[in-house]
Amino acid sequence: MSDLLERLRGRGWRMTAQRRVVAEVLDGEHVHLTADEVHSRAVGKLPEISRATVYNTLGELVSLGEVIEVATDKRAKRYDPNAHRPHHHLVCARCGAIRDVHPTGNPLADLPDSERFGFTVSDVEVTYRGTCPNCAAA
Repeated sequence: MSDLLERLRGRGWRMTAQRRVVAEVLDGEHVHLTADEVHSRAVGKLPEISRATVYNTLGELVSLGEVIEVATDKRAKRYDPNAHRPHHHLVCARCGAIRDVHPTGNPLADLPDSERFGFTVSDVEVTYRGTCPNCAAA
């Protein structure tokens, strides 16, 4: 489960009603919402919240390193609050559902020196693609 709200409080982030609602919407396990989905859910909790406020808050959370922007395909960016535990993503090629996965091994070590082309590699993003159980059953 994400600890986004606790992390933000610990940083002393000014918790306005709008920011709190955006953080609450994002808080949880396997959360990968688009900005529009965040706005739609936030409006359910705080009807007067504007789309601009949601976008600005998401931008702040990404800048703070508390939320990760995830772009797994040509669909809209999604926002992942699981920013402090290294993980990869499993994406359904049909519906776009995303799950966090934590495979064993070290993908940085799996890249041979001959394939690094002189780069100093500091991070890796792996996206596994397939079909989720719901789409497979349809």
